[in-house]
Amino acid sequence: MTGQLALSFHPPRTLVERLRAAGVPATTAIVLHRNRRVMLSFDSRGSLRVHQGYGDAPDEVIAAIARWARPWTRRRDRQEAARVFLTFRVHGDAIPPRRRRRPLAEPGDEERLARLRSLHQQLNDRWFGGSLALIEIVLSDRMRRKLGHYEPRGAGIPAIAIGRRHLRRDGWEQVAVTLLHEMVHQWQDESGLPVDHGPAFRRKATEVGIEPRATMQRPSVSRR
Repeated sequence: MTGQLALSFHPPRTLVERLRAAGVPATTAIVLHRNRRVMLSFDSRGSLRVHQGYGDAPDEVIAAIARWARPWTRRRDRQEAARVFLTFRVHGDAIPPRRRRRPLAEPGDEERLARLRSLHQQLNDRWFGGSLALIEIVLSDRMRRKLGHYEPRGAGIPAIAIGRRHLRRDGWEQVAVTLLHEMVHQWQDESGLPVDHGPAFRRKATEVGIEPRATMQRPSVSRR
């Protein structure tokens, strides 16, 4: 008789099964979602919310998600894990980068942007241990009421915009505060947290010494 080779068939594992196998604790509920902004987060009940597009991710990305989700993971290790899984574009749900209108340049902009980049590096080293990525910084002519804005990586290329009017009106000291505010949003994004003004933002803002509020107020100036 001709011997037959027995082939074992293993059905493809679901994303939840892959995450469990990678080390997400059984005590942590896993909820799959299709939110186009936040790839990974914990909700108010402690459930791990994972974008279902990670079902097609390679094993190293799944391992990074599991490492990020474990409660005993150190903060620096969690940030490194976030860098890994945020590089993966979820299958079928990659958000096309927005076409960013190129701001009109003014005389002296090269020096202003160089100063903003230098400020970003100084604040990064002081308050974030140099862990934040170097991202694009632009001056915006379109901001009238907003002082600054962080564009998350989920919307395309991450960037910080500073209002040109804000710089003219309030000066570099206040612009540095605004930049630090937007860098807290950058920290949220790179840590896999929702980019908002919720509890995580307020805690980090207090830690870096700025007011934990969504809209920063212009300081009053006495006139004689």
